[in-house]
Amino acid sequence: MRTILISGANSGIGLKIANKLLSEGNKVSLGVRNIEALKGTIIDPEFWPKNQILVNYYDAFDDNSPQDWIANTINQFGGFDTLINCAGIFSRVPFLYNKKEKDEIYKTMKVNFLSVWELCRLSWENLCLSNNGRIITLVSMSGKRSKGDLPAYSSSKFALMSLCQTMRNKGWDKNLRVTAICPSWVNTKMASKVESISKDEMTQPEDIAELCSTILKLPKQSVPFELSINCNLEI
Repeated sequence: MRTILISGANSGIGLKIANKLLSEGNKVSLGVRNIEALKGTIIDPEFWPKNQILVNYYDAFDDNSPQDWIANTINQFGGFDTLINCAGIFSRVPFLYNKKEKDEIYKTMKVNFLSVWELCRLSWENLCLSNNGRIITLVSMSGKRSKGDLPAYSSSKFALMSLCQTMRNKGWDKNLRVTAICPSWVNTKMASKVESISKDEMTQPEDIAELCSTILKLPKQSVPFELSINCNLEI
């Protein structure tokens, strides 16, 4: 069993991953912006043993929150060996943006890239100490190719993909393995306005949770670096 930090577990993919890994007996430390919003959900701490789940406040724009989260996790569980990065936002800011949209570009880079880098940096020592560490990051197919006029979002995801490659190389000799999961449309709130494909035809959050579970069971010599997941054909 593993001890796992999961960001962005309030909803969507992160919530389903947390539920899956808890159900398998892992210890899970959740980093969420809205702790109260977990009440009544499938990962409500009231439904799980107290020695298995820890809920922490985490916000990409609060520079103290990742340090506090990590410290609380170490205090509760003695350490951790896995970090799963699920927090992220979508942006429709176009290439020819106006002045009012400029702040959204910085916000997108902060949440999707810089905050992930910071959380991984702060977690690095503990992940390496385990000698069997794992980092799984939800990137996107937008981190592999750019479609449409969404440069803020795709740029943040290209940067995130580069970060994953750097961490893979840096952690290799410490037996730390990194996986970048790159789905296209997933049936979450982020894709609620998509009309080109039905919700049933999209990848489901439970599918991503199943993949994460499998990755964490694999030996270090078999952990994939990149998983590209298409729910529709791209040529």
